[in-house]
Order: sequence, then C-alpha cells, then structure tokens
Amino acid sequence: MKKIMALLLVLATFSCKQAKKETADMEQTVAEELKPEVKLYTFSGGTVNANKLELFSQDTTYTGQSKEFADAFYVIVHPKGTLMWDAGLPESLVASGEPFTAPGDAFTVSRKDSVVNQLATIGMKPSDIDYIALSHTHFDHVGHANVFAGSTWLVQEKEYDYATSEENQKNNADIYNAIKDLTKVQKIANTDYDVFGDGTVVMKFMPGHTPGHQVLFLDLAEFGPLLLSGDMYHFYENREYRRVPIFNYDVAQTKASMAAFEAFAEERGATVYLQHSKEDFEKLPKAPNYLK
Repeated sequence: MKKIMALLLVLATFSCKQAKKETADMEQTVAEELKPEVKLYTFSGGTVNANKLELFSQDTTYTGQSKEFADAFYVIVHPKGTLMWDAGLPESLVASGEPFTAPGDAFTVSRKDSVVNQLATIGMKPSDIDYIALSHTHFDHVGHANVFAGSTWLVQEKEYDYATSEENQKNNADIYNAIKDLTKVQKIANTDYDVFGDGTVVMKFMPGHTPGHQVLFLDLAEFGPLLLSGDMYHFYENREYRRVPIFNYDVAQTKASMAAFEAFAEERGATVYLQHSKEDFEKLPKAPNYLK
C-alpha cells in the first residue's frame, strides 16, 4: 500500500510540473503572438572611406590601411509611433555631388540622396517622424537631424550636455549646427529607455565612444531580437578583438560598454548589425522593403 501511495505521489508531482511547463510554454507563445508589429526600414546616409584606419585602434595594428564604411540610418515604425535612428552624413554632400576629403585626409565622405527623397519611398515625410534618436553626435550620425525639428529628440543627458557645450559649439560648429534646431528635447537620465513601453524598441545606454553613446535593441515579431550597434564597433575585426578607436571619449568606459553589449546580446539571443559594416548594410532589406 505504501508503495502504491508513493507512486501516486510521484505521478501527481510529475503531472503538476508538466502542467506548469505547458502553461509557461503557452504563455510564452501567446506573448510572442501578441507582440506589436514593428517594422525596421534601412536607408543609406552615405559612405565613409577611412583613409587612415590606424585611427580605429589604440596600437599600430591598422597602420597604412584604409576601409570603406557604410553610413546607415533607420526608421522604426511601431503602432504607437515612428522613430528615426541616426541621421547619416551632411546633406550638403548630396548637392555637391562630389566626395569630400576632410582636412588631414583621415576621411573621404559622400552622400547620394536626401532624407526627404528616401522617406518618400515608404510614403512618409519628415512630419511623420514622432521621435529622432542619435546613437551619438559625431558628424556621420547627425547629418540631416535638423530636418526633424518638429520631432522629439530622445537624447541621453550626458550626450546633450556634450553636444551643446560651449566647447563643442566652438570646436565642432558643424556638428552643433546640425542639431541646434532640435528644440523638442526629451532627456534620458543616462540609462536605458524603452521608447514605446513594451520592450520592442529600447535604447541601451552604453557610453565611451562619446559620453552618452547608445545602441538600439529591437524585438521584432518575426525576425526576433536584434541590436543596432551605433559606433560600439565599426567593423568585425574590432568587435572580435575589442579594439578601441583613438578618438573615443573614454577607453575604460568603452571597454565596459563592450562587455555589457556582448553580455546583453548573448542573453537576448540578439542578431548584431554593425551600422558601419558594408556587409551588414547589404544583409538588411532596403526601403521600401523592411524587416519585421
């Protein structure tokens, strides 16, 4: 009799655990099915040729080398609103029609099309963009930002202070002038920020490249989780060896953010897209097509 009672107890315990597992699996399935439809559109903000690739390491690894970078920007369409992530190179390059080499010969840049023209391919105009967020305020990420003066600028407090400081206005006037018309500002307290409140579009605070550098996490209903890198890494060799450009704001912060980035990507099983990687740019569908 005792053996029978013990067996029944085991069977009951197993049945309970199985029922809990099935309930958890069902809840996860329902949650996935209820994910809002988020669309990721990818556009070209120009091309950057790094003529002095040695700038992208603290040592002499890349001396004498050069590399061509993509310069993407993105539009994320969510049922609750629309976000533009990054803003490419200056649109004055479109008007000139010619590549421009910066003083010192470090970079040669070009851009073929305006943001207005590119938005038109998905039936949008600047007034349709509710929010603009920049991974950081370097020249190749702020290009057409002022076109979105009617949008709310989501910006980390430290990045805002850095970009609008008297020093930056004096020493990086072109960068300041590219963002000065963004007067509808929502400052983020140097932390992660869930843009639409449901975990599908999250700005991750990862400083070091600049004081308020951030990356963007998306959780798409069909594709799944992905990370847009900002300038955490510019190309895959730097990601593999965690090499830090010599122009980064803080090397120690950068390395800490790299570790946090990799841990988060692994935890969420996120596909990583390096925004300056030509290879990654080619992998993503281009507007008017999208990832969802």
